[in-house]
Amino acid sequence: MTYASKVLDLAHQVAESQAEPVKHAAGLIVASIRAGGVVNAFGSGHSEAIAMEIAGRAGGLVPSNRLTPRDLVLYGGRPPSVLTAELERDPAIAHEIYALAPVAPQDVFVLISSSGVNGTVVELATIVKDRGHPLIALTSVKHSSRMTSRHPSGGKLLDLADVVLDNGAPYGDAILDLPGGGSYGAVSTITSALLAQMVVTEAVDELVAMGETPPIYLSANVTGGDEHNRALESRYAGRIRRGS
Repeated sequence: MTYASKVLDLAHQVAESQAEPVKHAAGLIVASIRAGGVVNAFGSGHSEAIAMEIAGRAGGLVPSNRLTPRDLVLYGGRPPSVLTAELERDPAIAHEIYALAPVAPQDVFVLISSSGVNGTVVELATIVKDRGHPLIALTSVKHSSRMTSRHPSGGKLLDLADVVLDNGAPYGDAILDLPGGGSYGAVSTITSALLAQMVVTEAVDELVAMGETPPIYLSANVTGGDEHNRALESRYAGRIRRGS
């Protein structure tokens, strides 16, 4: 139970320490949605799992898109061979990812990267800010602060964001020590998913408090779920996509 105990302790710390940033991030999302905007969530590698927590899932917001390097293949006509492990370090692909997305000026972005230093995510953050979009970063401050940026500017994701959500993961992500050195038991996915859901649920609570009906997905595996979801998605035709 050592791993579970450590993760639960960290989750409590993250939930308490990030309460104010979560409210700030939720406010940006609420403002975007009320203006007809969409939440665009980007993550590569394991961080894509957190983008999936934000975009297109049961109990989450319908006006949402998941952006990923795979978009170059799904929407940009690139061959699958382009999808290498090193792709996320290439700043140039950020421009393609942004251009391929159905982005509008009122959209808000959530960029997820525990290290926050790879070329693609830093360049995408730069584009997002240059275009005037609100930017929420979900990262590990401890890990990022010990890294050298892989972006030509020397900047990091957390340097560019309007709000930084710190997932509390240690440098290297893992929290259990090996006897001969090294560590195991990654935590960033768990605490990042917690933060993602905290932001979404806070945004929904704010919309309800304003007397609005939040556009929320039902599970496709409950009676009437498909019909409910299709009706809501039709309101955002051309603004959201549900690729693989």
